[in-house]
Amino acid sequence: MERIFNIIPASGGAYTFIWIFSLAIVLILLGVLGLFISLGYQAGHLKYTVNDEGLRISPGLYGRFIPREKIDSAGVKVINLSIDNEYQPKGKTNGSNLPGFYSGWFKLANKEKALVFLTDRSRVVYIPTNDNYAVLLSVREAEEFAAVLQRWE
Repeated sequence: MERIFNIIPASGGAYTFIWIFSLAIVLILLGVLGLFISLGYQAGHLKYTVNDEGLRISPGLYGRFIPREKIDSAGVKVINLSIDNEYQPKGKTNGSNLPGFYSGWFKLANKEKALVFLTDRSRVVYIPTNDNYAVLLSVREAEEFAAVLQRWE
């Protein structure tokens, strides 16, 4: 004769822990997924707006407004990171370096701190600021963009 005996059911605390832990894992995964979706969107939709007040970089986690008086327009130049090695982003301090898209804060090879938005390393506008950091931007019309900033002098 066979008899089956069952375990005493766990208290409500065990179920609560499992639900909370599962919910936390799901929220973390959704957050990571949202971050990657955001970075993917930024890689194709960043825009740089120049007006009389300054430079606006949008949208994105690292997008910001840089007032005109903070930009050292005399130092603005177009560079090619394959040739101008001293401006290569080397150490990421707070950002993402996905294949084909760098965004965020980096240390450059010349030890300078830089806010970087790079997709094409051959047409990069280097923008020094008066706040001890530079900005590196991949821009379609790099020469025209640099000329607009240089005229601020």
